[in-house]
Amino acid sequence: MQPEPHETEIPTGRDPYAAFRFAHYRRYWIGGFISVVGRQMLAVAVGWEVYERTDSKTALGIVGLMGALPVILLSLPAGQVADRLNRKWIIVLTQSALVFTSLALAWLALGHTVALPVGWAQRALTVTAGWFGEREGVHFGPEVPLIYGLLLLNGVARAFGWAARPPFVAGLVPRKALANAVTWGSSNFEIGSMAGPALGGLLLAVFGFPVVYALDAACQLVFIGFLLPTHARQEPVKPKEHPLRDLLGGIRFVWRTKEILATITLDLFAVLLGGAVALLPIFAKDILHVGPVGLGWLRAAPSFGAVAMAIAITHLPPMRRAGVTLLWAVAGFGVAMTVFGLSTSFWLSLAALVLSGACDNVSVVVRHTLVQLLTPDAMRGRVSAVNNVFIGSSNELGALESGLTAALFGPVASVVGGGIGTVLVVLAAAAIWPQLRRLGPLHRVEPGETSNTQHPTSNIQ
Repeated sequence: MQPEPHETEIPTGRDPYAAFRFAHYRRYWIGGFISVVGRQMLAVAVGWEVYERTDSKTALGIVGLMGALPVILLSLPAGQVADRLNRKWIIVLTQSALVFTSLALAWLALGHTVALPVGWAQRALTVTAGWFGEREGVHFGPEVPLIYGLLLLNGVARAFGWAARPPFVAGLVPRKALANAVTWGSSNFEIGSMAGPALGGLLLAVFGFPVVYALDAACQLVFIGFLLPTHARQEPVKPKEHPLRDLLGGIRFVWRTKEILATITLDLFAVLLGGAVALLPIFAKDILHVGPVGLGWLRAAPSFGAVAMAIAITHLPPMRRAGVTLLWAVAGFGVAMTVFGLSTSFWLSLAALVLSGACDNVSVVVRHTLVQLLTPDAMRGRVSAVNNVFIGSSNELGALESGLTAALFGPVASVVGGGIGTVLVVLAAAAIWPQLRRLGPLHRVEPGETSNTQHPTSNIQ
């Protein structure tokens, strides 16, 4: 095996590709990219299939709820598991569960079913849609509850996998290359999110749902193949506290570290209010009239903007005022989503989504870098789990909020109101946490040096 370069061998100047000098990180990055492509293809297919089967906006919101519930309920214990067990094998096992759910979705899409008593679930879904004004034209067949059940299992796997991934990445590179690894990790997700939806929409139009689901299963298997020879540093941890107190250690750390608390809270409400991904099937089918191929491009557009921003971040000098840059970026995200909600032009909608992705990437890089740099390795799993409760669930809860408000007020009002709400959240965060406005260059952040420390000076001020 090729030896890993030592930390002192990393070029002392600005190196946009520092993380890729480490073979284990390169393997993880390539496998992760393939996994993201598959996941994004699946997301396009699930959203389109559920809307096609039900003709219900509420049903799209419930898709988000199925993903959010496991993250909310299981992320804290998942973080504790990630700090106690081997993180690589946690990721391998959770990826295996994703393979199973994708193959099961393909089985259902082929017209097969499972003899389970789901009539009560069909009635409950119909009643729920009725609560939000959808009393005519909606239909919940017996396959829909089964799809939701598989998405719930998928969410359980993601809750444990997400808790293990950030600290696993932190063990793949030395500390001085971590910010670069976080940035490229974000671009990895966004490049996959750009290619996956566009490819998924095309394959969906040509081959149908079963092929897309089966390809996602294959992508997750490939990621497992890349993971098996990959190794990361992980400090052995022996629990010293009461199990419940140990479980809540991540929450206490985030609450004390105001810079992390501020960035997580800002991102939470921005995604919760400003996200419109769950409604893209509605915009593609009923407003922009572009079909599944157009849906794929709409889903890919934010990632195109995020990739462009990630490349710019890696090549430009470090942010001198990361906090102020973050605030402007989240406000820009809200403005972009407002424009998207008002647009009836496919090309203007694409441009607005590209801008939203570029702005969102700034928030992702700042938040993930702060979380990893300010957190001791022994707590990274639990702190990442807290981050997942806020951010991972916010995407799905945002989908639920978007679906329900679209059912009540229409998709345009849902998106525009969320965009305006995001801008108001930025103003509130800037007022509540002045530490965020004073946040300086990320490369100068050191562990424990937060606004609450007793050091006479702080590298993040």
